[in-house]
Amino acid sequence: MKIIVFGLGNFGMSLAISLTETGNEVIGVDKNIEKVNLVKDKISHAIALDSTNELSYEALPLKDADKVVVAIGENEGAAIITTAIIKKLSDVKIISRALSPIHDTVLEAMGIHSIIHPEQESADRLTKQINFKSTLENYQLDDNYTISEVKAKPEFFGKTLAELDSIDKYHLTLVTIIRKREKRNLIGKKTIVKETIGRPDPETVVQEEDILVVYGNNKDIETYCLGQEEHQIRS
Repeated sequence: MKIIVFGLGNFGMSLAISLTETGNEVIGVDKNIEKVNLVKDKISHAIALDSTNELSYEALPLKDADKVVVAIGENEGAAIITTAIIKKLSDVKIISRALSPIHDTVLEAMGIHSIIHPEQESADRLTKQINFKSTLENYQLDDNYTISEVKAKPEFFGKTLAELDSIDKYHLTLVTIIRKREKRNLIGKKTIVKETIGRPDPETVVQEEDILVVYGNNKDIETYCLGQEEHQIRS
């Protein structure tokens, strides 16, 4: 994957190097030329620019990136502005670092759902999460097993879990299903919320746009996401 990391402090630099070592093309960005020089020989590309200046993005292949990580940790304002500019210029998936509860709230209001807290997340763990290309969210249990949110495949639509259980394809355990539901607030305005259906049973029918929460070996999850038909979902 092509990943751009904004902010080459301790966390951002560790993440950029770790992502590079796991086979990704990483572009590191920081306005401090000294930090850029420290990492330039350890990742694919390192660029010195001010990410709060929208014009400077002409030097970045933002639209070609698979994911962007805003890892800026010294300036909350710069981190928020950087995230806002990226969201304006591209539809790329953004993973943004939050420096405070208020920062969390601002990012959520901007529609950023992948929010990280480096004090709690190691660069190595986040690397493993990012490397799952097609999953939506992940909870890494250990080096081999993960709970992941994945999109239901079109071949599942309209079928019960009992019917799917007979298709010998995926060695994954279905934990629950996340489904969109229309909800009205106190003034009657319609909003779409995502809710889990609880514990699924054999008669549960998979619907279009369902998100499956699955548990399994990392390789089996990758296989599911790549569309290889080798394993089985067991409810």
